Amino acid sequence: MGDLKSSLLAKIRQRSAKVGVIGLGYVGLPFALEAVRAGFFTRGIDLDPARVAAVLRGESYIDDIPSAQIQAARESGLLTATTGYEGLDDLDVLVIAVPTPLDEHLTPDLRYVRSATEQIAAHLRPGQLISLESTTYPGTTEEVMQPLLEAGGLQADRDFFLAHSPERVDPGNKKWHTRNTPKVVGGVGPNSLEVAAAFYGQVVETVVPVSSARVAEMTKVFENTFRAVNIGLVNEFLLLADRMGLNFWEVLDAAFTKPFGIMPFYPGPGVGGHCVPIDPHYLEWKAREYGFTTRFIRTAGEINRQMPAFVRTKIWRCLNAAGKAPSRSRVLLLGVAYKPNVGDLRESPALEIIRLLWEDGAEVLYHDPFVPSLTLDGRTLTSAPLDEATLRSADLTVIVTPHRGVDYRFVTQHARHVLDTRNVTAPFRAEFDHITLL
Repeated sequence: MGDLKSSLLAKIRQRSAKVGVIGLGYVGLPFALEAVRAGFFTRGIDLDPARVAAVLRGESYIDDIPSAQIQAARESGLLTATTGYEGLDDLDVLVIAVPTPLDEHLTPDLRYVRSATEQIAAHLRPGQLISLESTTYPGTTEEVMQPLLEAGGLQADRDFFLAHSPERVDPGNKKWHTRNTPKVVGGVGPNSLEVAAAFYGQVVETVVPVSSARVAEMTKVFENTFRAVNIGLVNEFLLLADRMGLNFWEVLDAAFTKPFGIMPFYPGPGVGGHCVPIDPHYLEWKAREYGFTTRFIRTAGEINRQMPAFVRTKIWRCLNAAGKAPSRSRVLLLGVAYKPNVGDLRESPALEIIRLLWEDGAEVLYHDPFVPSLTLDGRTLTSAPLDEATLRSADLTVIVTPHRGVDYRFVTQHARHVLDTRNVTAPFRAEFDHITLL
C-alpha cells in the first residue's frame, strides 16, 4: 500500500497524474477545466454525445463557461472527451459528478452513481483515486460505492483510494467558482483522505479535510438544508401575512435592519435547481434508517412545494379583480429559469406555474433572455419579445425570475397589471396602483 500511495502522491504533485471526470454537466465540466488549468491531462466522460461533441469542438453549453475556456483547454492538448468508459485503467484519478435526482416518492435515485461506480469497478486497478462529488446522503460512498469497488478483491484505503468531496457550484455566481470555493474532502480512511486532499489541493485554492466521507456527505446536505429550511420559514410567514393582510416584504425590510441575530432570506414562487428542492430529502430518507424524523426538512419541503400553487391563487385574484376568468386570460411570465441571470431550468417553479395555468385553460407566454425556448409536457414555447405590444396583450404579467437587465419600470408602465413575486418593483411601486405583491 505504501508504494501505491507514494507513487500516486508523486504523480499528483508532479501533475503527471491522468484525471477522468465522469459527468460533464454543471459540476463536471467546470472541474475538468480547472484540472486542465492545474496541468493535469483530463478526460471527460459523458453518455450524452452532444455534450462530448461540443467539448471536442471547443463549444460551451453552460452559461458560466465561455467557449474560449474550452477551446484553450483543447488547444493545450490536456482535455479530451468521450462517451465510452474504455481505458479507465489508464487514469489515475476518477471524479464522479453525475446527477442524483429524487424519484416521484422523494426517494434518492442513485442509478447514475451506481452505474458509474460499476464501470469503474470493471476497470479498477491498484493505486487509483476515486472521488464522488455528487450530492447524496451520508453513507453513500461507503455503503454503495465501496462494496461495488471492492467486489473484485481490491480493498479501499489499501489498494485504491476512495473519497467524497461534495460539489459547491452556484450557477451565475461571478465571485465564487470552482477554483476559489473551499473544497471539503473526506476519505474512507486516512490514506484516502491524504491522497484526495493532495489532489484537490493542486486544483483548488483551499481544501477543508474532514474525518470521513460521511462527514463530507453530511456537510453538503446540511448546507442545502439550511437554505431550504430558512426559505421555507419566510415562505410560511408570507402565507400567513397574506391571510392577515400584511405586506410581508415590509416586515422583512424592517427585520433585516437588525445588525445581529438574523440573516436575510426571502420568499418567492418556489425553489429550484438541484440543491434546495432535492438534496435535503436525501437526508430525510436516510434518517428513517435510524428511526429519526427530520421535521424541519419535511415541513420546509411541503411549504416550498406549495408556493407555485399559491402564485396560481394570487393570479386568480388579480384576474378576478379585472373581471377575467383564467380560462379566457393571457398570462405573461417574466423569467422561467430557476434563479436570476442563468438559463438553468432544473426544478424551476416557473414550470409548475405554467402547468397549473394550463390546467386552468389560460394562455401562457413567457419572456426570458436566458431561455430562448423550452419544451414542457410536449409543448414548445418560445421567449416572447419584451415590448409594449407583448405587455399590453397580456391580462397579467407575473415577475417570476428577476433577471438583471430587465427594465421593470418599463414593464410596469406598459403592463395591464403586474404580480411581483420577487419585490423587484419596490423602488418605484408607490408610483403605480396596478402592482400586486406575492
